This record gives sequence, structure tokens and C-alpha cells, in this order.
Amino acid sequence: MRRSDRELKDKKQIIEVIKKCDVCRLALNDGGYPYILPLNFGMEEKDGQIILYFHGAAEGKKHELISEDNRAAFEMDCSHELVLTEGKDGCSCTMKYESVIGRGRIEPVPEEEKYGALCALMGHYHKEEHTFNQTIMPRTAVFRLVVEQMSGKTR
Repeated sequence: MRRSDRELKDKKQIIEVIKKCDVCRLALNDGGYPYILPLNFGMEEKDGQIILYFHGAAEGKKHELISEDNRAAFEMDCSHELVLTEGKDGCSCTMKYESVIGRGRIEPVPEEEKYGALCALMGHYHKEEHTFNQTIMPRTAVFRLVVEQMSGKTR
């Protein structure tokens, strides 16, 4: 990272940023070009391993791309604030933010693990316990991205 003064070096700090974000952008390989999707997500830490969960329709381009190449990258950001500063030209600005980027391998969640993954998704957006209609599960695809590498940054 070029600006090491902005790097979040503690994994706990990075996890706190993830918890604040409400969208995760997932990048898949589409014939040599990135295919980027903004997705709702959930997070879980198992034995020190970060796992991100995503849901969506049971078919489509995302499924095709993952079946061809399950390598994926992700990005999320939050805490945006425009900061106006006085500069030589009289009007300069910068932005405060927190962000996390990373990569890993993405795979479908087996049917018997879907409920727990969807609970992680719901838990990300509902701080109190929240139930959902389980009849949607058969027609909902759930994926997990096992994070292999990630870094965080703040300004």
C-alpha cells in the first residue's frame, strides 16, 4: 500500500469497517474483464477465517461466471465525508472514508448451510434478531467468499 499511514493493520479494525459498510462490490472474471456487482452481504468469522455471504437469483450471469472461474475480488467503503480545505486555488477538497479490499474464492453454499448464511446476511442489516420467510430458501442462491487476502484503509 502506497500510503501506509492510512493502512489499517489490525484485523479487528478491518472487521469493524466491514460491519459499517452496507454494500460489497464483487468483481468476477468475465473473459478477461472485471464484472462488478454491488451486493448486500453478511460476514462471519470462523476459526480466524473471514467469510462473506451473498444471495440472489438461482440463475444468471453471476452463476455462469463463478462456475467458470471462482476467483473473486471485493471492495466496500463507508464513512464518507467531504472535507473542504483552503488551497492555493482557493477551493480544494478531500474525502474522509474507510475501505476494505480483498480477494478469495467464491462458491455456492450447500442447501443444508443456507439458513445459517442467510441469518448472517440478515444479521448484518438488522442489529436485533430478525426472522425471514424460509419458503424463499429453495429459490434463493447463496454464495460464500472465503477471504484469502484483505486490507483496510482509512482517511
